[in-house]
Amino acid sequence: MLSTLGARLRRARLERNDTMATFAERLGVSERTVRAMEQGLATVQIGTWINALWILDATEPLDRLLEPRESLLDRARATQAVSRKRASRRRA
Repeated sequence: MLSTLGARLRRARLERNDTMATFAERLGVSERTVRAMEQGLATVQIGTWINALWILDATEPLDRLLEPRESLLDRARATQAVSRKRASRRRA
């Protein structure tokens, strides 16, 4: 997965006609770090990746990752509440 992400990063950098040195300067890291990112090495900090995505205006997918979702406990409670309905009493 990281190698695929690294290849995409390289492609995006080249589409912007940024050299590795220019991109590294914008990112605030060394060229060696950018090279490690593009190679998909797991040694690069997540913050560096997020900054790179921000520079490339590609952080939208991260927003979807962090959306609040219904927990399994909430689902179980909702299901339980539905199944606890009592039958109505009939009057004779």
